[in-house]
Amino acid sequence: MEDCLFCKIANGEINSEKIYENDYVYAFSDINPVAPVHVLVIPKKHIENLNDINDENIEYVTEIMKSIKEIAKITNVYESGYRLITNNGDDADQVVKHIHFHLVGGKFLGEKIIL
Repeated sequence: MEDCLFCKIANGEINSEKIYENDYVYAFSDINPVAPVHVLVIPKKHIENLNDINDENIEYVTEIMKSIKEIAKITNVYESGYRLITNNGDDADQVVKHIHFHLVGGKFLGEKIIL
């Protein structure tokens, strides 16, 4: 999508602090972190949200799930633990309409489930 912020980040049109990248996935530091480690993990293909996952794009979501372990290792939260969060739709406050996962850690997160 031409006007999608995350598409522009994944394409290198907007600078970001890259944490991880492969052919399907781009991960970068959140500009408003809620914890010492706060990485946004996105597919390089535009998928608006979980409801838009289908046979043509499932490969991108699968690659995201496979990359989470590597990103956790890179950010040194693999052993200590981390939380993976996604917001889906307006009621969940999905601000950017490009599916993304927040990998959060680096401190004890407690029982809190909302960012």
